[in-house]
Amino acid sequence: MRYVFLRFPEFRNKALTLSYDDGVIFDKKLIEIMQKNKLRGTFNLNSSLMQGERKLNEEQAKELYLQDGIEVAVHGRRHLSLAEVSTPIAVEDVITDRVNLERIFGKIVNGMAYANGSYNDDVVRILKDCGIKYSRTCITTEKFDIPTDWLRLPTTCHHKNPRLMELAEKFLEPYTSNYYTRQTPRLFYLWGHSYEFNDDNNWNIIEEFAEFLGNREDVWYCTNSEVYDYVKAYESLIFTAERTMVYNPTQIDVYLHIGGIDILVKAGQTVPIK
Repeated sequence: MRYVFLRFPEFRNKALTLSYDDGVIFDKKLIEIMQKNKLRGTFNLNSSLMQGERKLNEEQAKELYLQDGIEVAVHGRRHLSLAEVSTPIAVEDVITDRVNLERIFGKIVNGMAYANGSYNDDVVRILKDCGIKYSRTCITTEKFDIPTDWLRLPTTCHHKNPRLMELAEKFLEPYTSNYYTRQTPRLFYLWGHSYEFNDDNNWNIIEEFAEFLGNREDVWYCTNSEVYDYVKAYESLIFTAERTMVYNPTQIDVYLHIGGIDILVKAGQTVPIK
């Protein structure tokens, strides 16, 4: 049997995405570092908390987050711990934040990060009803697995992880075990808060990380939504029973590695597998 492996755009087998919370003024410096190194990521905002000494107001947020490579996502209107409040309050915190952010930024906002990492099965059901397609937890795996439960989305690590650069090096290392493992794609998912760099006086951490993993031809840099949409497009592919053809019913070109061969399946096309 010929194994089918996901490849990221341009047949890359590594992807990197960032997720940072709360919409603070220090996001500006973080985004500058990201852009210098071609990194992309998602910023999770509380629409009722866009004020205060360290917060970005609406106009500042629009100027900063409407740049290429930056996604805006829900973080709860009031940054509530959703697993600790009643269902009506949790619904309001999520859906109102989504409505406000879509109004401010003029685009669909349907990603999320759990405020305080607080969620349970009831909260997950609420997110589904609110049209949220993915939501990041605070769970750290120190792995590079492609997510399977997008509403309980784990991370590789927080930027404070003492093994951060060790993991970055491991992310780039070629696998040396069996064929299946060598072909498995990897996703490095980093999260945190930009104010931590300021408060801890350690901007060098993200600068070193970005310089090490940034500007590489073999890594796909993506927002959270971009990697979600791409993986879902891959999962939507339709194969013939003998895997001699594959049809892509989505609007996203999908890159594959099948039986030692790289295959591009463009949006809406059926492609033979030789």
